[in-house]
Amino acid sequence: MLVCLGASHRTATFDLLERLASGLADVVAPAAARGRVALATCNRYELYLDVEEGTDPSELLGDLAAAADVDAEELAGGMRVIEGSRVSAHLFAVASGLDSMIFGEREITGQVRRALADAQRAGVTTPALERLFQGATATSREVRAISGISQGGQSIVQLALDLAETRVGPWRTARVLVIGTGSHARALCGALQERGVPAMAAWSPSGRTLPHPAVRMVADDASHALDAELGQADLIITSTTSQSLTAARLAAARERTQQPTLVVDLGMPANVEPAVAELGGVELLDLPTIGLHAPVPELQASAQAHDLVESAAGAFDASAAAGPVIAAYRDHVKRLLEQELGRMQARPGTSAETAEATERALRHFAGVLVHGPTTRAHTLAAEGRLAEVIAAVETLYGPQPALDQQPSRAATG
Repeated sequence: MLVCLGASHRTATFDLLERLASGLADVVAPAAARGRVALATCNRYELYLDVEEGTDPSELLGDLAAAADVDAEELAGGMRVIEGSRVSAHLFAVASGLDSMIFGEREITGQVRRALADAQRAGVTTPALERLFQGATATSREVRAISGISQGGQSIVQLALDLAETRVGPWRTARVLVIGTGSHARALCGALQERGVPAMAAWSPSGRTLPHPAVRMVADDASHALDAELGQADLIITSTTSQSLTAARLAAARERTQQPTLVVDLGMPANVEPAVAELGGVELLDLPTIGLHAPVPELQASAQAHDLVESAAGAFDASAAAGPVIAAYRDHVKRLLEQELGRMQARPGTSAETAEATERALRHFAGVLVHGPTTRAHTLAAEGRLAEVIAAVETLYGPQPALDQQPSRAATG
C-alpha cells in the first residue's frame, strides 16, 4: 500500500517546513515501510512510503515526529496523510505544478525526478514507488504539452527576480552575489543572465564550484574576498541547505560601504538569519514574503490540466491493481524454474561450472519470458480489462490463491 505523509505551504507553517527539512535530512523510513522516497523542496516536505496493508498511518506520523524532533500533535496538524488510490493523484498533481505555491511552476518536475534518483542510489525504493514516480514524471510532460500551463507557469526563481527587479536598478549594472551551488542556484544564474546581468559572483559554504560561464567563484579565506563581495553587493541571493548568512557577518562587511542591499533567501531551511532584516539599508525577502506575492492558483487553474492528472492517476491505479495477478504469474514461473534447476543439480555427472552457467541462462530466460506478459497485464489493467487478465492466467495455469480477492470474470466490462 502506498502512503504519502506530506506537509506543504498549504498545510504547514514555514517554520514547521524548515524543521522537517533539517530534521529529516537523513530520515530512515518507519519500521512498517518497505521503501520510501523523500521529496523536499522550498515549500514542501513529503515522504512517500510503500507499507504493508493495514498499517496505521498515525503510527507512521509518530515515527516521523520522533525522527524530526517535532511535537507529534503539531506534526499531525500540519501534515496530510494520503493513502491508497489518492497518492498517485496527489503526486501527479505535484509533479505537474498544480499544487505549487506558483501554479504551473516548472522546477518541481525535475525535483520529483531527482527525488526518485536519490532514493534509487540509496537503495530504498520498491517497484511500486518507482512506477509511481516514473508515472508522475510522464504525466507532468503530458500535462504541460497538452494543457499549455507551462506557458504561464512561473518558478519561484522567476518570481523572486520579478520582486527584486524594482529594488536593484538596471540588471546590467547590478552587483550580484549568489550563495549556493545547487539546482536553484544554477537556475538563478541562468535567469539572471537572461535578464541582462553580464557576470556575477558566487560562493558555496561547501566549497563546491557553481559551473556557469557568467560566474566568478569567491574564496572564503584570509583574503576576505567574500566579505568584500558582501559589502558591495546590490543583490545577495541564497539557496543552500543550511544557514549561510548571519547578521553579524553582513553588518561587518557593510561597515565601510553602507551599500543598499537586497537579500533574497530561497533556502529551506532558511539560509539567512532573521536579524539581517533589521540592518540599516538592508531589505530581506524570504520564502513566506515571496509567497504572499504568488498568484492565487484557483484563479489560474486549468480544468484541462486537472482532468489530465485525474485520468492519468486513474489509469495508474488500474494498472497497479494488476500487481497480484502479475505476482501470481511470476510465482508460477519461478516454481517451474526452481523445479528444473533442482532436477539439473541432481543429475549425475553435471559439473559445477556447467550447473552455474545453466542456472544463469535459465534465470535470464525466465526474466525475458515474464517481461512481455507483465507489461501487457499493466496495459490491459489500465484500460479497465483486469478481469480478462485474471481469466487468462487462470485458464492457462489454473486457479491462483493470490487472486481470490480480485474481480472475477463476471466483472468484465
